[in-house]
Amino acid sequence: MTELSDIWASAAWLLGLTLVALLGVFQRPLRQAWRRRQLARQPFPAMWRAVLRQHWPYFKHMPADLQLQLKKRMQIFLAEKPIIGCGGLTVTEEMRVLIAAQACLLLLNRSQNRFEGVRQVLLYPGAFWVQRPISQEGGIQQEQRRALSGESWTQGQVILSWDDVLRGAASPDDGNNVVIHEFAHQLDQAKGAATGLPADISRWQRARWAAVMSGEYAAHQHRAAAGQASLLSDYAVTDPAEFFAVASEVFFEQAALLEQQHPALYEQLSRYYRLNLLSWS
Repeated sequence: MTELSDIWASAAWLLGLTLVALLGVFQRPLRQAWRRRQLARQPFPAMWRAVLRQHWPYFKHMPADLQLQLKKRMQIFLAEKPIIGCGGLTVTEEMRVLIAAQACLLLLNRSQNRFEGVRQVLLYPGAFWVQRPISQEGGIQQEQRRALSGESWTQGQVILSWDDVLRGAASPDDGNNVVIHEFAHQLDQAKGAATGLPADISRWQRARWAAVMSGEYAAHQHRAAAGQASLLSDYAVTDPAEFFAVASEVFFEQAALLEQQHPALYEQLSRYYRLNLLSWS
């Protein structure tokens, strides 16, 4: 009888632990949603507003409702995503605000959960050096040292050069923006390696996305091989993931030109980002 009582007691104890664990699993999203609502209700700091007006001309061209939405996204982003200085850099509020503003463009009309996998932003003063293997003739691998302005890791880190972040903010219509580029990779990497086909594209849009993007990518490769000028940078030739990230930069910064020269590509990105940038002017 004692053994049976002990068994029942152990079973009840394990059941209790399981229920507590399950309760925690279900409570976490509720706590997060409550915390985010509280953050979004807080007044937007005047100093942050001054940084946007002084260093990011893009902001003043946005519709008022999207400006408000962006500011709420920024408040949540900066509360949840640490920005860590590297290479001796001391991170300032100006740096934090400009990174958050440009990153959160990709969240407009979408859930904050799209950046759930972003754990931290590592910020260097300028271009940073990395070692990367490259393939030589005959399949030989050789280490090459390269200077980068940004990088996105599947482990949830985004690495940025402050010089390039500031340059991208100051020139909002040149189609080059390292923050947009690297955070587009994070959207693409939400469920693994970047492929140019983000996992959050709806099931009924995936076939059309794949057809348009593969066609545009092949056409861009052909133009680059022929030495023809293109709205998209040559770096977009690297692979479909880089093509998506480069196209995202151009979409946000040169929407009218993208729609004129690549209407199908503009349409897909407009659907994906849930924005019609042509209506902003």
